[in-house]
Amino acid sequence: MKTKDNPIREKIIKGLELTHKKLIQSKKERNLNLIISVKGKVVHLNPKDL
Repeated sequence: MKTKDNPIREKIIKGLELTHKKLIQSKKERNLNLIISVKGKVVHLNPKDL
């Protein structure tokens, strides 16, 4: 199965990208930190810096 020609995979990736954009936009609007894990450590990011 070719991953580049898989329409379902492409739709999932587009959905994840849209969700990522909406999450950052929401965090900016509410002035909340984005909390992620980097190499097993919890990191607080200011969404305005993204």
